[in-house]
Amino acid sequence: MKLIFLCLALISLSGCASMVANSEGLQGEPATLTPRSGTYQDLIALPPPAGKIYASVYDFRDMTGQYKPAPASTFSTAVTQGAAAMLTGALADSGWFIPLERVGLQNLLTERRIIRAEFERFGQPDTLPSLRAASVMLEGGIIAYESNIRTGGAGAEYFGIGASGQYQVDQVTVNLRAIEISSGEVLANVTTTKTIYSKELRAGVYRFIDFSRLLEAEAGITNNEPVQLAVMSAIESSVIHLIARGVTTNLWNLPEGTDIQGTILGEYLEAPTPML
Repeated sequence: MKLIFLCLALISLSGCASMVANSEGLQGEPATLTPRSGTYQDLIALPPPAGKIYASVYDFRDMTGQYKPAPASTFSTAVTQGAAAMLTGALADSGWFIPLERVGLQNLLTERRIIRAEFERFGQPDTLPSLRAASVMLEGGIIAYESNIRTGGAGAEYFGIGASGQYQVDQVTVNLRAIEISSGEVLANVTTTKTIYSKELRAGVYRFIDFSRLLEAEAGITNNEPVQLAVMSAIESSVIHLIARGVTTNLWNLPEGTDIQGTILGEYLEAPTPML
C-alpha cells in the first residue's frame, strides 16, 4: 500500500512538473488592457460634479528610495516610476477633473513653436490659442513602501510526504494633496495605503524506496500581487477620498439636489480609519 501511495503521489507531482516545464502555454498571449481593481469601478461610478475642474500634475515621484532586494536587482526600484501617468489617468476617469499636460510641457511648447513657425512661413495669422491655466494643482507621491510587514506559514510532513505554504504582506502608501495656485494654500490632503499579498504553496515527496533508491519529487506555485497595480489602486483611492473631502469642505460641489450620502462618496466618507 505504501508503494502504491508513493506511485500515485509521484504521478501527480510529475504531471505538475510537466505543466511547468512545458512553456507553450506561457508564450504567445496577446496584449490586453491592464486589469483593474474594485477601486477603479468605484472611481468611474462617482456622481458627476457641478462643474469639471482643470487640474495640473507636474510630477508624482517615488519618495521611498526603495530598491528591489538582491539577487533580483540592486538597481531597479521597488515601485513604479510612472505614478504621474497613473494619477493623470485616474483624474480623467473620475469625471471630476480635466487634467492639463504638464509632465511633457517642454515638448508641448516645442510643438507650439513649430506651429507658429509654419504660420509665419506661409504668411498666415497666428491663430494658436494660449494654453489653459489650471484651477488647482495636485502634488504628492509614493511616500512609503514597506516589505515583510507580516509573514507566516504552515506545513506538515508524514513519512517524507508533505505540503507547506507561506505568505508575505507588503504595504505601499501614497499621499495626494490639492493646492490653490493663486495663494499656494493646501486645500485638501489625503494619504492612502494598499496592502500587497504574496503566497507560496509547495508539495513534495522524499522517500527511500529501498536501500539504494531514493524517490524525490516536488511541485509548487507562487502568487505575487503586482506592485504597480497596488500603486494604481492606492492612487485611485486617494482621488476618490480627495473628491469626497473637497465636497464636504465646499471646495467643489455636486449638482444641486444631490445627496452625498446616497453616493459612493458617502461610503468612502463613512469608512472607518483602520487602527494599528
